[in-house]
Amino acid sequence: MPDDARTVAVHIPAELADHLAAAGTSVERRVLEAVVLEEFRAGRMTKAEVRRTLGFEVLDEVDGFLKAHEAWEHVTLTDMRRDLEDLRRAGF
Repeated sequence: MPDDARTVAVHIPAELADHLAAAGTSVERRVLEAVVLEEFRAGRMTKAEVRRTLGFEVLDEVDGFLKAHEAWEHVTLTDMRRDLEDLRRAGF
């Protein structure tokens, strides 16, 4: 655990804990990943923050994690227009 980490106790029903543990991953990790996914989906975490929080070495790992959980980056209409203009300038 990183030096700047905090321990937070969350009480969950035993049935849910057993269900989470049955997947073969620690309950703590499953809960952390679920919180990170929710924060990312809500636009409150960046891919870089996801990488640091979950301890991934490279962004490719983050991309794989997000794809596996069908969590996509937020893209606005402004982002799409800017990308389209960049492509036009590049000759596409």
